[in-house]
Amino acid sequence: MAERSTLPPTEQRNPKTMELDMMTAEQLVQVMNEEDATVAGAVARELPQIAAAAERIAQILRQGGRLFYVGAGTSGRLAMLDALECPPTFNTDPQQVQAVVAGGAGGDVTSSAEFEDRADVGRQAMVERAVGSNDVVIGVAASGTTPFTVAALEEARARGAVTVAVACVPDSELARVAEIGICPVVGPEVLTGSTRLKAGTAQKLVLNMLSTASMVRLGKAYSNLMVEVRPTNKKLQARAERVFMDAVGATAEDAQQWLRRAEGNLKVAIVMASTGVNRQEAVRLIAAAGGQARGAIAAAGPRRQGGVR
Repeated sequence: MAERSTLPPTEQRNPKTMELDMMTAEQLVQVMNEEDATVAGAVARELPQIAAAAERIAQILRQGGRLFYVGAGTSGRLAMLDALECPPTFNTDPQQVQAVVAGGAGGDVTSSAEFEDRADVGRQAMVERAVGSNDVVIGVAASGTTPFTVAALEEARARGAVTVAVACVPDSELARVAEIGICPVVGPEVLTGSTRLKAGTAQKLVLNMLSTASMVRLGKAYSNLMVEVRPTNKKLQARAERVFMDAVGATAEDAQQWLRRAEGNLKVAIVMASTGVNRQEAVRLIAAAGGQARGAIAAAGPRRQGGVR
């Protein structure tokens, strides 16, 4: 028992599920749902640290820097997912937000597992990407002990980068290395050691917050609308038109016309339609407002009643 107590919470056995193998399917999903319900509360206790990290990310990206996620296993795949969602959602350059995954993004499970213990590979990943003072590096690890991730964060901090840890164990090695530690403590998993469950859910919630909050701070939203959607296919074209219609109270035909005038740039189209300025002036106003559509419209003075609905 003494040896077991030295394990991190993410690896300990959950007393509520000691008879997991004897439960019916209904009982299994019930206990899983009950345990999942505790995750949001664990994340809520870390909101000050999450907000601080999001603000630092926005500051770095605003001055042309980059955001790197680093992780292995489930944590690495969650990091990859968040990085991949940034270009279509926020129109970021693929180089601006990147994921560094042990074994590579295309590696199979076996090769990825082999690299988790390679601290040297984690350090080298930061060197190869020339990580420096104009970058943010977020290390993601359920237990906060993965050598690949810890070493990458150590190297990043030594090179002057802003470092953030996302782990589910308090005072973990990863958190001690980072400038900002985010540690939602979710406790033992329903299935012992299966950190793709509560720990993975907590990490996903945190990563959602970090990317979304920082991008909104950069002006990637107008009200609660995505205004940097790139209409590169029919679905996204329809979404851009709906966003425009909601933002300025226009018809679908109006949306199509304004988007053509704005050369497909949704945010520019909204500013043009709301103020009456031409495309070039709308671009200038947005830049002067730090990317914020609302600030650009306020600076120009609205041409007519309307705006966000």
